[in-house]
Amino acid sequence: MDSPRWHAQPIETVLRGLETTAQGLSQKDAARRLERFGPNRLPGPPRVPAFRILLSQFRSVVVILLVAATAVSLLLGDSLEAAAIAAVLAINAALGFTTEFRARRAMEAILLLDVPRATVLRDGALRVIDAHDLAPGDIVELNAGQQVPADARVIESTDLRTNEAALTGESLPSSKHARQTLEDDTPLADRSNMAYSGTTVVAGVGRAAIVATGRATEVGRIGELTGGVTLEPTPLERRLDALGRVLVWVTLGVAALVASLGALQGAPLDLIVQMGIALAVAAVPEALPAVATIALAVGMHRMAARNALVRRLPAVEALGSTTVVCTDKTRTLTSGNMEVVRVWSAGREIGLAPGAEAHLDARATQVIEVALLASAAPAVPHPETQASGIDPVDRAIADAAARLGIDRARLLEGSAEAGSVPFSSDRKFMAVFLRSGSGLAACVKGAPARVLDFCGKPGRGEPTRTALVEVNDNLAREGLRVLGVASGQVRDAGEHALGGLTFLGFIGLADPPAAGVKETIARLKRAGLRTVMLTGDQRLTAEAVGRELGLLQGDERVVGGQELEHLSGDELQAAAAHAGVFSRITPEHKLRIVQALQARGEIVAMLGDGVNDAPALKKADVGVAMGTRGTDVAKEAAAIVLRDDRFETIAAAVEEGRVVFDNIRKFVLYLFSCNVAEVLVLLAAGISGLPLPLLPLQLLWLNMITDTFPALALAMEPAEADVMHRPPRRPEEAILSRPFLLRILLYGALITGATLAAFLWGLAGPPGRATTMAFMTLALAQIAHLGNARRVGPVLDPGGAAANPYAIGAVALSIGLQVATLYVDPLPRLLRVTPLEPGEWLIVGACAVVPVLVGQGLKLWRPQL
Repeated sequence: MDSPRWHAQPIETVLRGLETTAQGLSQKDAARRLERFGPNRLPGPPRVPAFRILLSQFRSVVVILLVAATAVSLLLGDSLEAAAIAAVLAINAALGFTTEFRARRAMEAILLLDVPRATVLRDGALRVIDAHDLAPGDIVELNAGQQVPADARVIESTDLRTNEAALTGESLPSSKHARQTLEDDTPLADRSNMAYSGTTVVAGVGRAAIVATGRATEVGRIGELTGGVTLEPTPLERRLDALGRVLVWVTLGVAALVASLGALQGAPLDLIVQMGIALAVAAVPEALPAVATIALAVGMHRMAARNALVRRLPAVEALGSTTVVCTDKTRTLTSGNMEVVRVWSAGREIGLAPGAEAHLDARATQVIEVALLASAAPAVPHPETQASGIDPVDRAIADAAARLGIDRARLLEGSAEAGSVPFSSDRKFMAVFLRSGSGLAACVKGAPARVLDFCGKPGRGEPTRTALVEVNDNLAREGLRVLGVASGQVRDAGEHALGGLTFLGFIGLADPPAAGVKETIARLKRAGLRTVMLTGDQRLTAEAVGRELGLLQGDERVVGGQELEHLSGDELQAAAAHAGVFSRITPEHKLRIVQALQARGEIVAMLGDGVNDAPALKKADVGVAMGTRGTDVAKEAAAIVLRDDRFETIAAAVEEGRVVFDNIRKFVLYLFSCNVAEVLVLLAAGISGLPLPLLPLQLLWLNMITDTFPALALAMEPAEADVMHRPPRRPEEAILSRPFLLRILLYGALITGATLAAFLWGLAGPPGRATTMAFMTLALAQIAHLGNARRVGPVLDPGGAAANPYAIGAVALSIGLQVATLYVDPLPRLLRVTPLEPGEWLIVGACAVVPVLVGQGLKLWRPQL
């Protein structure tokens, strides 16, 4: 009963293997099996406790470093400093916890493809039961409009068709036939004698023997595959952790250097400890975790405004780092609706532009008329036809007829339907018989080879069968689904009477690209992103769509599922480097493809909507699910959900992700330049044997207040003009790259020089005056440094300066708070500062603006600064 190859066995063997009969199980036997195999239910996503979500906010190295700094401050009796650092940690944790908690709880409410009721044969009688109570060996009845309740082997079928798009990626309904026995290695998408849990019956009726329930179904197996995929840290998480590790070593190194200098100079122990604490506070940017979280939250809200809903904050930036976008085809790159795009008749091929008014000659018009009569489509196409079970091909023909002004009711005037032969996967055609007076005519459409079999010898001047086959092949090479159309007088209304018909022509149908997809792929390509299509379609169709959308250019090629099966991991990595399209693939293939791309160092975004996409969605650096048509399993596995289901939205989300990373780099540049300046000021004073220029609490004030508000303003910076015209960042590139580190050191040195100049000036004044001047100069120089950090290139023009009103507000607020430290109790006493004289203010102001003026001048010379 554990055999997974039910499709390769005749019905009788299947029933024996399941220890059942076509009359179903008894109620007693079903109860025993239900106890043995468990309920026909998929496990829901595990609920993550709130405390674990909270603890996860403290995983980064930077946060751990701040926790250690808090503990050291407490041990040294500096409770005020410890409280200040703890407050920063609490704000950061609260922001991250609130965002992730809400996202998780919202998604935990989603159901996982359960079918509530099923019609089953029990004790020889049909009854409706809870689908959770089905067991292997049960015989269920399948009807149009119902979902298949579990994996089943079809044992009876009448024109039975199921929509398996969510499971296999196939855009067209799959015809089911009970009496077929397939090869053992038949792919899932081609198992025409099987019906699978979570798929929908779109036409016909049938009965099927349940072969697997719950976790043992294909949907359950994919769930197990998804559950085995571990969430990888995003590029931002990896970069910030690397940055944190650098900070740990820098802090320890600086502290050791200062202690050594103090000991060599014979400084008192309390001064050495005080200097060490000051340097530790200066080296750690306390606001970094909070500002990074806020920057991601800002990006999340911007994405939401553009219909991309974010479930995991770090995914915002990860999308901006993406180098490859993997996507399924049906209803993502294509509309999912078949359209008639070619009509061939009497040696002439006429193209029909999708959505445009159509014009055909009399012979081509006759092809459409006969195809419409041989269809099950309604006279007037209705937007709900697909959902109601109408075949997409019939619907496409009805659409084309409507554009031509052809009305089925008028065609039938004077005639009456005398019978029909419905379409099936075995027949590969559909016929409708019309009686007019004493005559009986047959209208037939279907697979060209099958229709040609019903046609007589061509008349003089008519194309031969060989010529017609060549026309069919040419249309097929374009990736079109080709139908042959024929009509003629017959004796009886039945399949046996079809013969001697006149071949009228071919109809070529395509699943057109969705609106804006081609332009979006081109836009992503300009931004340095490669788009790769993963589809369950046949190679010919996939290749045609890929070429039409611009996915196959240069050395890019199509890799088929059977070829992929035989590729080793290294071979797949090599193939993935040049594959623009993967065809006829399974969920395991999708997962392997994502893993192969990641092994090459790519940052992969995976778009999908079906159950079959879930493992790859979870494994990808950024999983992106469709919000409207996406299955619940896909949404649960994804980090981002596209609310409007449009491929265009992914480009908007990539742009916002890039803006987020740009802004993160901007405030990292700002914060680290400021912290480097603080460290260099203290080091220079220590080496020179000067008094301590700044106190630990003063440095903490600068890091918490004066640094934080400008850094937050940088998180709100608008996009740079070239944000989507530059290649993606190299995945291995650190935030503190060599050029970036040099910029930090340059700006830090400028601020250091200005601060030391004011400090030296103040040493000639009353006690405490030099420390106050250094404190004020450093603060104002850091605030002015916002102009250097806001963008690559100068921001001296009024338009550039006013582009971010938050920056202007941050400057005003920070200056106000800094001035308040001199005049508003109890700040002067806590920070040990004194009011300045007008002349001293002049010195402080002059020194503070020098770094930004020099910085803007350097940017005019070298804009990359």
